[in-house]
Amino acid sequence: MEKMKAGIIGCGNISAIYLENLKTNPYIEVVAVADLIRERAQERADEFNIANVYNVDELLQNNEIELVLNLTVPGSHAMTDLAALEAGKHVYAEKPLAISLEDGRKVIELAEEKGLYVGSAPDTFLGSGIQTARKAIEEGLIGKPIAATSFFMGGGPEAWHPDPEFFYVAGGGPMFDMGPYYLTALITLLGSIRRISASAGIQIADRKIGSGPKEGTALRVETPTHLAGTIDFADGAIVTMITSFDIRGASDLPRIEIYGTEGTLSVPDPNFFNGEVKIRRYGQDVWETVKPAFESGHNERGIGVTEMVQSIRAGREHKASGKLAYHVLEAMHAFQRSSLEGKHIHLESTYDSVVTTDPSENKTVESH
Repeated sequence: MEKMKAGIIGCGNISAIYLENLKTNPYIEVVAVADLIRERAQERADEFNIANVYNVDELLQNNEIELVLNLTVPGSHAMTDLAALEAGKHVYAEKPLAISLEDGRKVIELAEEKGLYVGSAPDTFLGSGIQTARKAIEEGLIGKPIAATSFFMGGGPEAWHPDPEFFYVAGGGPMFDMGPYYLTALITLLGSIRRISASAGIQIADRKIGSGPKEGTALRVETPTHLAGTIDFADGAIVTMITSFDIRGASDLPRIEIYGTEGTLSVPDPNFFNGEVKIRRYGQDVWETVKPAFESGHNERGIGVTEMVQSIRAGREHKASGKLAYHVLEAMHAFQRSSLEGKHIHLESTYDSVVTTDPSENKTVESH
């Protein structure tokens, strides 16, 4: 199979792991990089031996490039996706799909109109951790799932990130930063979300950048930093979820636990591809480790776009899709809307999982 030629727009922190993982990819060849700061693009090109350094317009006008990897900051995701689609290119973006629901819909609608594919991170749900948990649920190891808990409890990225401002404006916060990992995993395991009820607030507004040249600079916090809510899934499961940048001490709460009529499933951190899945069956007093469905590495970012290219060539629906990302985006907005409006928010979108494949070994795991 001829490799699909790709260009990367956005050469910040996250671009390095994509370039590292894609440099020997059998389906994708990265032939160009672009960034608003040309020197940053040149650094990545030199580091990973990429032949072409373009500005964004030059990359989009290059007819050799069929696929754009959009690794820009969240506020630019939708705009860059739309520009790539208008240029006739498939596009795969970092999370979230967009900041606003309106822009998310525009991306999905334009892709359908153009007959192009749009994908979105996270792709961690394709790894062995979440897929092993999904397989255990499918096989009935905990009976019917009836409830779950999901917790991301952190102190915020300003302690280590040199440019953390975007984490604290619209499209940031713990929900838009880490929520996509947790919500994507929950949807993979439990199906579509029906409605959400939540509270959200800025619990710690006084923050300063903790590292790099901006160390000591005050941060302006403009988006909720602690969100707690209840998610009702279409199949009946009730999930308690908290995402927070306000936990400055430790927390022993689990990342994700799924509770079924016949037992409990402990699910590993959805920010990673691997991790141990454990089960405690009804009537037992010990946890058992579930055999992995397949093996995954610690950081395999890029398997989502790889699977998308495989699907393009095969003419099938892909897994880390814009439709899944839009359902996640609507759920994230519902947390804030519910808090502001004081009511349940019913989601308009739905999502039906497709068959999930381990790209490295072409193993098939039937979907929920």
